[in-house]
Amino acid sequence: MSESPLRRTSLYEEHVALGGRMVPFAGWEMPVQYTGIVDEHVAVRTAAGAFDVSHMGELRLRGEYAAHVVDHLVTNDAKKLVDGQAMYTCACNAGGTILDDLIVYRRGAADWLVVCNASNRGKMSAHFAKAAKDHCDFDDESDATALIALQGPRALELLAALGPEAAALSSLKSFTFRDATLAGARCTVARTGYTGEDGVEIFAPWNDAPAVWRALFAAGKAFGLKAIGLGARDTLRLEPRLSLYGNDIDETTNPLEAGLGWVVKLDKGDFVGRDALVKIKAAPLPRKLVGFEVTGRGIARHGYPLRDLAGAEVGLCTSGSPGPTVGKNIGLGYLPSTMTAVGTKFFVDCRGKNVEALVVPTPFYKRRAA
Repeated sequence: MSESPLRRTSLYEEHVALGGRMVPFAGWEMPVQYTGIVDEHVAVRTAAGAFDVSHMGELRLRGEYAAHVVDHLVTNDAKKLVDGQAMYTCACNAGGTILDDLIVYRRGAADWLVVCNASNRGKMSAHFAKAAKDHCDFDDESDATALIALQGPRALELLAALGPEAAALSSLKSFTFRDATLAGARCTVARTGYTGEDGVEIFAPWNDAPAVWRALFAAGKAFGLKAIGLGARDTLRLEPRLSLYGNDIDETTNPLEAGLGWVVKLDKGDFVGRDALVKIKAAPLPRKLVGFEVTGRGIARHGYPLRDLAGAEVGLCTSGSPGPTVGKNIGLGYLPSTMTAVGTKFFVDCRGKNVEALVVPTPFYKRRAA
């Protein structure tokens, strides 16, 4: 049985023209890097970077009961959102483990947008469609929607160069959004991101995205804009300790042990997974996701075993890489709760070699307030 061919976003030709090295990712052919991971990482921390995240899924729910359907499927309290506001949340199964982490956007009282991870689009589209049946209209708009992330300390300044409507977007507060015309395309622009920096994410009609991308790069020459691949996207999200689905969280992990208890609102009323999460919260957590620094010579990678000082395997590294901004080799991993205090020493098994590591506070990096 042959594998399905890799899909390409509407920005594929732009990536090739910029020298992007294309690799398979979640069924898509995506750029892993252009000029190099560290170079791209530094560009986002110091100036601005543009990411193609059009492989993400966009699910739309509309109708009188759309808000109830969304709120029933997510752990955070969607009822508290107002028009033009977004929130980060998890969607859990009945057992309280994580189906996906999402951003939910309230366009109106009866109009909701849910953005899910590319690897989970099929699963989450079916999950929301099933819940919406007989209650509200559901549309999977992923194939019609491109998504460009513009991130970095100069991102809003750069965006303003695209005209008066774009300039007005600087007044958006964090996790709010509104529609605007950019490069002739009607877009939705949200002050959200996955880098730990300020910036926006731009939803554009699929076929209009190349014009928006080119307009950003034409204006971006004066601001040090660079195209950013999946490699730097991973190092950028790890430094502020932003979870990656499939690594740090999945259907074997619950939000409480993953450090995402802040998006679980058990008092908001019933939702999928609530009963299980109430029980999980009532008992001591056997393990927790921690941030750590590798103090020995080695780099932690996803899947490496974590060992106690006696050499027994006690956990697993879920994410790890050099942190270009912090200048240290850092990682995330699950350890027994008895080993999660800051300062606890343990080993990372780096291909058979036990390398010293230390539990440290997170986030590893936090941008300075403007």
